[in-house]
This record gives sequence, C-alpha cells and structure tokens, in this order.
Amino acid sequence: MMLKEQVKALWKICFDDSEEFVEMYFRLRYKTEVNVAIQSGDEVISALQMLPYPMTFGGETVQTSYISGACTHPDFRSKGVMRELLSQSFARMLRNGVYFSTLIPAEPWLFDYYARMGYASVFKYSTKEIVLPEFIPAKEIAVSVVPEFQEEIYSYLNKKLSERACCIQHTLEDFQVIMTDLAISGGYLFVARQENDIKGMTIIYKGDKHIIINELCAEDKDVEYSLLYAIRQHTGYKCMVQLLPPEDQQPQHPLGMARIINAKEVLQIYAAAFPEDEMQLELSDKQLSVNNGYYYLCKGKCMYSTERLPGTHIQMNISELTDKILQPLKPYIELDDELRHELHHLGRVRKKSCKVIPHILLIIFISCF
Repeated sequence: MMLKEQVKALWKICFDDSEEFVEMYFRLRYKTEVNVAIQSGDEVISALQMLPYPMTFGGETVQTSYISGACTHPDFRSKGVMRELLSQSFARMLRNGVYFSTLIPAEPWLFDYYARMGYASVFKYSTKEIVLPEFIPAKEIAVSVVPEFQEEIYSYLNKKLSERACCIQHTLEDFQVIMTDLAISGGYLFVARQENDIKGMTIIYKGDKHIIINELCAEDKDVEYSLLYAIRQHTGYKCMVQLLPPEDQQPQHPLGMARIINAKEVLQIYAAAFPEDEMQLELSDKQLSVNNGYYYLCKGKCMYSTERLPGTHIQMNISELTDKILQPLKPYIELDDELRHELHHLGRVRKKSCKVIPHILLIIFISCF
C-alpha cells in the first residue's frame, strides 16, 4: 500500500470524519512533502502533516507550519511515538526556513502535552452575538452568494487579513480548499459589491441554532448591515454568532498554540520591531538544541552567543519565550476547513465540560495519540 493510502487508513482509524471530508483532505491538502510518518515494519503507526501558512509578525510576513492530522495508531499510543514524530517535524521545519509551528489541540488535555513540546497557548478568539435589527439595505450595495473560487475575492480577503498585525494568512491554494469545503459543510460565501467593486465579504456556517460568522470584512456599516441582511434573507436565521480576534472588552476563549522554531530569526525581527524591549536571555529548548544559548536584545538588534556574557540573564524555555513574544500581540488564527475539522472533535469535549457556545467549535485540525 502506498504511503498516502496508509496515512489515510490511519486517519480513518483515529478520526470519525465523513468520507467526503477525508477524500477532500487527501485530494487537496495532503502532499508527500508535508507529511511526516513513523513506521513499524511496513505499517505507518503515526503521522502528521505540516501545512504551510504565512503569518504577519513584527511588520514582516514569516512562514509557519500548521500541525494537521497528528495521530498515532491505538496500539502504539503512550509509547513516545508522537514525541519523536514532533521532534522530527521541528528539525524539518527548521531546515525549510519555518519560524513558527502552530496547531489547535483536539482535546483540552493536549494543551499541557503540547506545552511540554515547547508550544504556548497564544491564539485566542472572542465572540459576539448579533441579533439583526430591522434594516433596509442600501440599494446601491449588491450582495450575492458566490459558490465557486474567484481570485478577485481571494485578493480582497488577503488584503484585509494582511492588515492584521499578527495573523495567520490564507494562501490562494488554501482559499480554493475553503471554497470546496463550503460546499461539503453547507457553508456560504457572501460578497457585497458597489459599482462592481468588492466592498465586503463574509464566510458563514450553519449551527444548530445560530449562524456562525467565521469571517466578516466590510468597508463601512452600510456594507456590514447589507451582508447581515442577506444572510438573514438567505438562511432565515435571525441570531448569529461572529468569531472575532481577541478583544479586551469581550470574553476570550483559548483556541490554538504556537512554538518558535528558529529563535535567532524570530528574536531579530522582534528586536527590530520593538527596540524599546531590551533583555539578556538564557534560552533552553529540549527538542531543538540549536536554539539553546544566550540572546542579547539591545537598540533594535539581537546578538546570539553560546557563551554567557556578564550581566543578569532571564532564564526561559522555548514555550515561555513564545508566550512572551506573541501573547502581547494578540495573534489570531482564522478558522478554515481543517480547523473546522479539529474543532469538531474539540467541540464534543467542550460541550460537556465548558460553557462555550458549541456551534463556534467548527473549525480545526486533529491531534489524537
């Protein structure tokens, strides 16, 4: 059996996704170059995919790898197999010029597991309930449902996401997959135009009692209300829940984690972006020893040394450094097709243990080992 088919078979053992979703994932997402697997004899017993996503950070766009489909065969769990798989993945990411790894744990207990592998819980989201008031949309704003990929719409979304200071971005290929998933999952893309120019867009999914607004971009309130009115007219739902980047005025819910892969490059960008933040740091990284050492941030520069220089040093592990660098920036990861998949698993747990709106939990990758 080919490697791809073995990984797919393992996926079906570990996750209860629909056949339609699995076929879409392995047709559009899976590639040999992003797959990492461990075999016992000729059998794949553990696998994951490292999906590339750009991320805005410190005024630049850096490469990240999103851990998707992390799973281990039930017969080989609790034997350190996933720990070894992640270590191999980190080494490959470093060689490939990746600065951060990101993921969304499939179950709450996995947050602690991934923290031991160097990740920090930095991605959060807020929600806002919307009850649409009576509203007559402006006649010059035309809103339509778009069922297929259009590069013009992707360009508009990409521009809006790139304006966010610390945000995972969508590639063109990624947006094509999102459009395919909308058809599978019963979601919709609405686009608002004025004189043929795109003025706003929204991606929605149907929950049990709410419409979930996964993304909403609008140039002004007239465009926003026109989009919301179109959603109401098309779906019949009056109540909607919007997913938002973390807001101080709204409750924040944990969503995903990040891990620094290349400390030298990340700290150089950070030092240049925040020259006022000076520190002497002793860093430890159990999985990527190349990151171990002493870092000196001063006047917008970062100097690295394997030898300790005079002065007081702050001791941090890679998880603590990731949290210190990213948490104040309120990083955001928008939920798309694979994220919906992972959130599907997390949602089943949260519905039992947390007072989180279950329909929000629509969006993620997978970690089962």
